[in-house]
Amino acid sequence: KLDFKGWADRICGDEAEAAHWKTLFKEHPEFFRLDQKRERASLVWRRTFPKNYNVDTEAAISVKLASLSEEERERISRRPLTNEDISTLMNTAIHLHSKALEQKQERRWWIPGVLGFAAGLVPFVLKLVFE
Repeated sequence: KLDFKGWADRICGDEAEAAHWKTLFKEHPEFFRLDQKRERASLVWRRTFPKNYNVDTEAAISVKLASLSEEERERISRRPLTNEDISTLMNTAIHLHSKALEQKQERRWWIPGVLGFAAGLVPFVLKLVFE
Protein backbone atom coordinates (compact mmCIF):
# COMPACT_ATOMS: atom_id res chain seq x y z
CA LYS A 1 0.00 0.00 0.00
CA LEU A 2 1.68 3.17 -1.21
CA ASP A 3 0.73 6.71 -2.00
CA PHE A 4 0.73 7.67 -5.68
CA LYS A 5 4.22 9.20 -5.58
CA GLY A 6 5.51 6.01 -4.00
CA TRP A 7 3.93 3.91 -6.76
CA ALA A 8 5.33 6.22 -9.45
CA ASP A 9 8.80 5.96 -7.94
CA ARG A 10 8.58 2.19 -7.58
CA ILE A 11 7.19 1.56 -11.09
CA CYS A 12 9.01 4.08 -13.26
CA GLY A 13 11.48 5.82 -10.94
CA ASP A 14 9.85 9.24 -11.38
CA GLU A 15 7.61 10.71 -8.69
CA ALA A 16 6.45 13.32 -11.23
CA GLU A 17 4.36 10.55 -12.84
CA ALA A 18 2.16 10.27 -9.71
CA ALA A 19 -0.87 11.90 -11.40
CA HIS A 20 -0.72 9.37 -14.23
CA TRP A 21 -0.67 6.42 -11.83
CA LYS A 22 -3.41 7.96 -9.68
CA THR A 23 -5.68 8.11 -12.74
CA LEU A 24 -4.80 4.57 -13.75
CA PHE A 25 -5.50 3.18 -10.26
CA LYS A 26 -8.85 4.96 -10.08
CA GLU A 27 -9.88 3.73 -13.54
CA HIS A 28 -9.04 0.09 -12.76
CA PRO A 29 -10.71 -1.06 -9.54
CA GLU A 30 -10.50 -4.62 -10.86
CA PHE A 31 -6.77 -4.47 -10.08
CA PHE A 32 -6.34 -1.76 -7.45
CA ARG A 33 -8.01 -0.80 -4.19
CA LEU A 34 -7.89 2.74 -2.85
CA ASP A 35 -7.95 3.55 0.85
CA GLN A 36 -10.85 5.50 2.36
CA LYS A 37 -9.14 8.85 1.82
CA ARG A 38 -8.31 7.83 -1.77
CA GLU A 39 -4.68 8.78 -1.20
CA ARG A 40 -3.07 5.31 -1.26
CA ALA A 41 -3.50 2.28 -3.49
CA SER A 42 -2.81 -1.42 -3.18
CA LEU A 43 -3.09 -4.43 -5.44
CA VAL A 44 -6.39 -6.25 -4.92
CA TRP A 45 -4.80 -9.65 -5.58
CA ARG A 46 -2.18 -9.16 -2.88
CA ARG A 47 -4.82 -8.20 -0.33
CA THR A 48 -6.21 -11.74 -0.57
CA PHE A 49 -3.08 -13.08 1.13
CA PRO A 50 -2.92 -13.26 4.93
CA LYS A 51 -0.68 -10.85 6.81
CA ASN A 52 1.94 -13.36 7.86
CA TYR A 53 5.08 -12.36 5.95
CA ASN A 54 8.07 -10.82 7.68
CA VAL A 55 9.59 -8.30 5.28
CA ASP A 56 12.96 -8.42 7.03
CA THR A 57 13.46 -12.20 7.01
CA GLU A 58 11.41 -12.66 3.82
CA ALA A 59 9.61 -15.62 5.33
CA ALA A 60 6.16 -16.48 6.61
CA ILE A 61 5.66 -16.28 10.35
CA SER A 62 3.84 -18.90 12.35
CA VAL A 63 2.98 -16.83 15.43
CA LYS A 64 -0.17 -14.76 15.86
CA LEU A 65 0.13 -11.04 15.17
CA ALA A 66 -1.32 -10.21 18.59
CA SER A 67 1.67 -11.85 20.28
CA LEU A 68 4.14 -9.53 18.51
CA SER A 69 5.24 -6.11 19.70
CA GLU A 70 3.99 -3.01 17.85
CA GLU A 71 7.40 -2.62 16.21
CA GLU A 72 7.42 -6.27 15.08
CA ARG A 73 3.85 -5.98 13.71
CA GLU A 74 4.90 -3.05 11.54
CA ARG A 75 7.36 -5.36 9.77
CA ILE A 76 4.66 -7.93 8.93
CA SER A 77 2.95 -7.70 5.55
CA ARG A 78 1.42 -9.88 2.90
CA ARG A 79 3.69 -12.07 0.82
CA PRO A 80 4.89 -10.58 -2.45
CA LEU A 81 3.41 -11.72 -5.72
CA THR A 82 5.18 -14.52 -7.51
CA ASN A 83 6.37 -14.22 -11.11
CA GLU A 84 3.38 -16.37 -12.08
CA ASP A 85 1.00 -13.99 -10.26
CA ILE A 86 2.49 -10.98 -12.04
CA SER A 87 2.32 -12.76 -15.39
CA THR A 88 -1.36 -13.57 -14.81
CA LEU A 89 -2.11 -9.94 -13.92
CA MET A 90 -0.29 -8.66 -17.00
CA ASN A 91 -2.03 -11.14 -19.30
CA THR A 92 -5.39 -10.17 -17.79
CA ALA A 93 -4.66 -6.47 -18.34
CA ILE A 94 -3.61 -7.11 -21.95
CA HIS A 95 -6.75 -9.19 -22.55
CA LEU A 96 -9.01 -6.50 -21.07
CA HIS A 97 -7.29 -3.82 -23.16
CA SER A 98 -7.69 -5.90 -26.34
CA LYS A 99 -11.39 -6.46 -25.60
CA ALA A 100 -11.90 -2.73 -25.01
CA LEU A 101 -10.28 -1.95 -28.38
CA GLU A 102 -12.47 -4.54 -30.11
CA GLN A 103 -15.61 -3.03 -28.57
CA LYS A 104 -14.54 0.45 -29.61
CA GLN A 105 -14.05 -0.74 -33.20
CA GLU A 106 -17.40 -2.56 -33.19
CA ARG A 107 -19.18 0.64 -32.20
CA ARG A 108 -17.84 2.38 -35.28
CA TRP A 109 -19.31 0.01 -37.90
CA TRP A 110 -22.49 2.05 -38.25
CA ILE A 111 -20.78 5.40 -38.98
CA PRO A 112 -20.05 4.75 -42.71
CA GLY A 113 -23.58 3.38 -43.16
CA VAL A 114 -25.20 6.41 -41.58
CA LEU A 115 -23.00 8.80 -43.56
CA GLY A 116 -23.77 6.94 -46.77
CA PHE A 117 -27.49 6.97 -46.01
CA ALA A 118 -27.39 10.71 -45.23
CA ALA A 119 -25.42 11.42 -48.40
CA GLY A 120 -28.01 9.51 -50.44
CA LEU A 121 -30.93 11.13 -48.63
CA VAL A 122 -29.80 14.75 -49.13
CA PRO A 123 -30.28 14.81 -52.94
CA PHE A 124 -33.67 13.12 -52.55
CA VAL A 125 -34.84 15.71 -49.99
CA LEU A 126 -33.47 18.59 -52.05
CA LYS A 127 -35.31 17.28 -55.10
CA LEU A 128 -38.57 17.12 -53.12
CA VAL A 129 -38.12 20.62 -51.68
CA PHE A 130 -37.27 22.34 -54.95
CA GLU A 131 -39.82 20.67 -57.16
